[in-house]
Amino acid sequence: MTHLDRPVQTAVLGFLLAAVIVYLLTPVVTRIAHRAGVVDTPSDDRRMHLLATPLLGGLAIFFGLVISTLVLVRPLDRATQGILVGGTIITLVGLIDDLFEIRPLLKFAGQLVAIGVAIAFDMRVTHMSLPFTSHIYWLPGWVSVIFTLLWVAAIINMVNFIDGLDGLAAGICAISALTFSVIALSMARSSMGIVAAILGGSTFAFLRFNFYPASIFMGDAGSMLLGFILGVISVQSVMKSTATVALVLPLLVLGVPFVDLFMIVWRRWRKGVPFYTSGQDHMHHDLVLVVGFSQRKSVLLLYGWCLMLNGLAIAMRLNSVPAIAVLAVGAVVATAYMAQLLSKYRSISPGLDHERCDQRSADEPGAAGPAEDDRSRDDDRA
Repeated sequence: MTHLDRPVQTAVLGFLLAAVIVYLLTPVVTRIAHRAGVVDTPSDDRRMHLLATPLLGGLAIFFGLVISTLVLVRPLDRATQGILVGGTIITLVGLIDDLFEIRPLLKFAGQLVAIGVAIAFDMRVTHMSLPFTSHIYWLPGWVSVIFTLLWVAAIINMVNFIDGLDGLAAGICAISALTFSVIALSMARSSMGIVAAILGGSTFAFLRFNFYPASIFMGDAGSMLLGFILGVISVQSVMKSTATVALVLPLLVLGVPFVDLFMIVWRRWRKGVPFYTSGQDHMHHDLVLVVGFSQRKSVLLLYGWCLMLNGLAIAMRLNSVPAIAVLAVGAVVATAYMAQLLSKYRSISPGLDHERCDQRSADEPGAAGPAEDDRSRDDDRA
């Protein structure tokens, strides 16, 4: 008997094992980053934090994921092997960017290499089902490859984009990972369900150090790893299904980062600037700088929205009509409320952005003045 014969128990064990590993490794990684000088220094207007903060948190998440997967996923199927190899590549690319800040196009090329490895291990979208119909369209090989490349690359970068407030990316990814775990296990895709649970445990444990006020950032090594794993799991589990909601479910699970991606592409297109440029025009910046919410309140509000959408995704997968009805109403109300808040788009100077950010930080519980000000960053260098 293998661990895959007891997928639910193994997924729970994987969540706990990964959480313990990340909890123990993160302080070690923090000290190493401080001593090596691998920190994010607020050297320009786009950064919202004031203190130099370590950037190597993604390495703790990586080791928690890899060690737990090697221990618990036995035997290693091709999909899991592809996740480990591709995840290693994407983490190295992110680490190089954290150390040397490489060009966006070079970083994107590294992302494509990692995704290409996953595709080489047979992880790709082979068909599409028209939502809420029985029509299934099988994709030609080259279309399948291109679609998979674009899909996973989009998820990698939109997770990178939302890594702008303490704990935001880690929390959103933790919720999404656990939802993918439940969905994958319900589809008898055991290895993907276990890996997703392991990712959930890794990110939840990392929140102990990354929630406001953060003592460490995950850096590009962490955000790109999280996006890569979520992307390939969505391809290898949900989108492999012929269910009528196969395309709808990942859009709900990753709804919050998808909305943020759409907003910044739209806003920057209207300004005539490349979408991959840095800026403070994300929805989490709007909540702090425009609406006036504290950083904690903004992050928790986005968590709540994410939970509502993910709950609806699980209810749809399980075909629970009462749950679908309740959660659909909740999701619509939450989305409408967020749309109302985010409609207050602004155009103010970077200096004023920082002044308002400083004022919000002073109102945070436990804030001790400027020295304890916002430590988050807008780490969306595509």
